[in-house]
Amino acid sequence: MTFAPVGIRCPDHANVGAGKSSPTRTMQSVRRNTRSVAAPATMVLIALNVAVYMITVAQGGGINLPGGKLFSDWALQGVAVSDGDWWRLVTAMFLHGSILHLAFNMLALYWLGTMIEQALGTPRFLLVYFVSGLAGSAGALWFSSAFAVTVGASGAIFGLIGALLILEYLATGSLMGQALILIVVNLALTFAVPGISIGGHLGGLAGGIIATYALMRYPTPPQRTVGIAVAVGVGVFSLAVAYVRVRGYVV
Repeated sequence: MTFAPVGIRCPDHANVGAGKSSPTRTMQSVRRNTRSVAAPATMVLIALNVAVYMITVAQGGGINLPGGKLFSDWALQGVAVSDGDWWRLVTAMFLHGSILHLAFNMLALYWLGTMIEQALGTPRFLLVYFVSGLAGSAGALWFSSAFAVTVGASGAIFGLIGALLILEYLATGSLMGQALILIVVNLALTFAVPGISIGGHLGGLAGGIIATYALMRYPTPPQRTVGIAVAVGVGVFSLAVAYVRVRGYVV
């Protein structure tokens, strides 16, 4: 992935016109590109989402009717969080309501996750992903009723879109790029299509933008600790926001 003023370009086309490389340099480049393709955390996250979906399908009513104990214990619901089930803010990220819901989210996770993980590195990628997921869960609680059930990885995925926006901005000096177009299109769908968690998407997007900017603003020691602290702070703030929302619910 190479960010350019004309948009995001693959490595093969980013250096067009730069001249021919020697065989040795070409082989070294191939080895570097082969290593950089690996995005282990993204692959593990996809596998976990698929595995959890298959369990909920087996416990539920079929391929498009996931349910059962795992689904009911992990889904995000305000009254359940108020009763002490705080793990739902994270576990709901691994549940999906239908096979299409899962397919679209996993396709987005594969495309975005591979790019973002290569750009940030696996540890920082995971931090952005889960912080965005927490922010999305907090946002979903604020935009939902006490008994509404919310599931899906889209809060974390919107955080990855926010991360892409920051990476493109830092590389090109402009926000007017492909990432912003992606955000506008997806937000338009968020508000236009019934049943989509508006709060989950907005919260995840904000969490991803803030966390990624902090991590990229302070990329090297000792300032790196500041970036990590800010990113973690987004997650802590999300928990506080969720607490304020659910504390008055009567179970």
